[in-house]
Amino acid sequence: MMAHSMDDRDSPDKGFDSGKYVRYTPEQVEALERVYAECPKPSSLRRQQLIRECPILCNIEPRQIKVWFQNRRCREKQRKESARLQTVNRKLSAMNKLLMEENDRLQKQVSNLVYENGFMKHRIHTASGTTTDNSCESVVVIGQQRQQQNPTHQHPQRDANNPANLLSIAEETLAEFLCKATGTAVDWVQMIGMKPGPDSIGIVAVSRNCSGIAARACGLVSLEPMKVAEILKDRPSWFRDCRCVETLNVIPTGNGGTIELVKTQIYAPTTLAAARDFWTLRYSTSLEDGSYVVCERSLTSATGGPNGPLSSSFVRAKMLSSGFLIRPCDGGGSIIHIVDHVDLDVSSVPEVLRPLYESSKILAQKMTVAALRHVRQIAQETSGEVQYSGGRQPAVLRTFSQRLCRGFNDAVNGFVDDGWSPMSSDGAEDITIMINSSSAKFAGSQYGSSFLPSFGSGVLCAKASMLLQNVPPLVLIRFLREHRAEWADYGVDAYSAASLRATPFAVPCVRTGGFPSNQVILPLAQTLEHEEFLEVVRLGGHAYSPEDMGLSRDMYLLQLCSGVDENVVGGCAQLVFAPIDESFADDAPLLPSGFRVIPLDQKTNPNDHQSASRTRDLASSLDGSTKTDSETNSRLVLTIAFQFTFDNHSRDNVATMARQYVRNVVGSIQRVALAITPRPGSMQLPTSPEALTLVRWITRSYSIHTGADLFGSDSQSCGGDTLLKQLWNHSDAILCCSLKTNASPVFTFANQAGLDMLETTLVALQDIMLDKTLDDSGRKALCSEFAKIMQQGYANLPAGICVSSMGRPVSYEQATVWKVVDDNESNHCLAFILVNWSFV
Repeated sequence: MMAHSMDDRDSPDKGFDSGKYVRYTPEQVEALERVYAECPKPSSLRRQQLIRECPILCNIEPRQIKVWFQNRRCREKQRKESARLQTVNRKLSAMNKLLMEENDRLQKQVSNLVYENGFMKHRIHTASGTTTDNSCESVVVIGQQRQQQNPTHQHPQRDANNPANLLSIAEETLAEFLCKATGTAVDWVQMIGMKPGPDSIGIVAVSRNCSGIAARACGLVSLEPMKVAEILKDRPSWFRDCRCVETLNVIPTGNGGTIELVKTQIYAPTTLAAARDFWTLRYSTSLEDGSYVVCERSLTSATGGPNGPLSSSFVRAKMLSSGFLIRPCDGGGSIIHIVDHVDLDVSSVPEVLRPLYESSKILAQKMTVAALRHVRQIAQETSGEVQYSGGRQPAVLRTFSQRLCRGFNDAVNGFVDDGWSPMSSDGAEDITIMINSSSAKFAGSQYGSSFLPSFGSGVLCAKASMLLQNVPPLVLIRFLREHRAEWADYGVDAYSAASLRATPFAVPCVRTGGFPSNQVILPLAQTLEHEEFLEVVRLGGHAYSPEDMGLSRDMYLLQLCSGVDENVVGGCAQLVFAPIDESFADDAPLLPSGFRVIPLDQKTNPNDHQSASRTRDLASSLDGSTKTDSETNSRLVLTIAFQFTFDNHSRDNVATMARQYVRNVVGSIQRVALAITPRPGSMQLPTSPEALTLVRWITRSYSIHTGADLFGSDSQSCGGDTLLKQLWNHSDAILCCSLKTNASPVFTFANQAGLDMLETTLVALQDIMLDKTLDDSGRKALCSEFAKIMQQGYANLPAGICVSSMGRPVSYEQATVWKVVDDNESNHCLAFILVNWSFV
């Protein structure tokens, strides 16, 4: 072997048989590195080829070459692991610093509360010693003082053209914002379910007892401060309810900062209230410690400053000192503090909707947390940690999501300056029809410049909002997504898809429940915490009749689903979709329709019992219910909007179709909501003669085959109604499936526990196949025991995992399957009982 001096890349490689070390020359290392860059693990033939092609390696044995590659891979793995651990260590150090600062802030908050508690006790003691009045008026006064955490001072009108006057407003805004972001100016309460950690979204808190509503978030991102500031200042890119941000004036300051006068327009989330806008001063500057801050506050008569432009379509809301503080981290990255504090002027909102405008939780999810999530998403995409399939760039997929949301918000709001105008109603006020024939509108990004030339002269939107009681938002949106056939009309979808082709499809008559297609969902992308995902839906077509051959082709929808994360508190859920063609170009025209579900949590105010009672009464009157107070704790507002293209000859026909279609969708949703509403002990107990007969067959067959009673020894003497109630309310999941030899078994019946486990309803149950529910081991176990089941009538299966209709895994401790026979001893179906099931 040749002995040479080693450079920094060399390493002693020991042969398997020679027991000697090899020292490589720089030229030899360079040759090996070139091969390693192309193929880190070359085969034996490739190593031999390498020795032949590189004369400088001719003195090295093939086994020594193999050892070099092994060591090189090991060093690469060690370097990557070391880099990963260093990154984790930096994250933990930064998070520890953040938590220590948060702990200091909480200590100050506790001290303030202790002081106020002592002061309150002193006032109560003084009041009780000097008067017999037991109204505790002094306590109310203290509470009012506590709520007025953000006093506003009257300032004289300041000259908009004088930078010094505007700078004084900016400095006041900065001081107030920093007190909220890192101090105790607001009584912050950590949001439930938002736990801090190196891989979490960060620390999230909402306000308690302050004017308006406020939310605060702190977190870590692996981007430099100025890049973070650039992303966050682009509010429409991450705040889906932001229509536009227009900077009307930019004034540089002597300290290197910038003052901007900004007009911001915010979409209304429902059709029941007007949109909001803000007129604010935004101040961007660097601090002495190297941090960068962007803070913002409304300009009013109280703050001084110039008056902003007004719009009749918007209600002027007020932004109290808000913004974001970005601090550089040691080793790279940034610590972000975000504060949003607004007063949305609830006086102009229908009383039943006021909780929506008074909820700090909703503000946190829609603005504060959304901003932090967006920055973290871009940070991970930039670092290459996130990879999307299909060859699409992350920025393109984000643009699709933004266009879907924007198009849906435009439809819900129907602004006059976008070209929307109302169409006369048919006498009922439940559905609103609006039309838009503005050519400028269709050149917008959410439609695409080529949208209308292919078909029609305008867009028609049918929309409605409705109140629902005790329906979990995420369950409703999941159901609408997974069971499109329960509410959609295939002919209407075909008409929407025809807008993408040169030859339109005839305006359809709305059919009742007809949807002869299968739905396949193809995932495109999802955000880091799976709170939002983009997908393509393929609807396989089958013609109704020869004249409906236009319906036989497959159709595609681009679909955005958000808010179905069970860990999200206070957010809204929505399902928005638009027809696309097979090419699915990056600039594909989109005409979004869909659903938005927003929970209406009551604002916690112990002094407002009368107002809360009035809100409950109004909610009950709107949806025709007469529920007690205990049953009105969970309410939500559902907003529906569907858009269709039309030409001048078909406008009235399209309007009639759209109005009837949305009414049908509303009726379907009401039935679905009733089916999935939690009502312990009274869930849609089927009482038909067929149900009573089936339960009798199930229990009798179980007893015959196993020699035991399904519900205990007393069940033998029970009547049909009692047996049905026992089976329906049984804690274990009991399901029946078809017994066919020429087709995949489908579920035909389930008790309430079975429906809960499969996350479905009795109507939709028959679309679920047995083999799609069981996992591989479950299917193999059932197949191996099938002959035994048919011969002796039953079999016990081991613990396993199955999947609900929503794709969630469910574990069970054991299962028993038995053959159900009818009164003629003929095989009717298979029955399963899954013991002690739970979601994984």
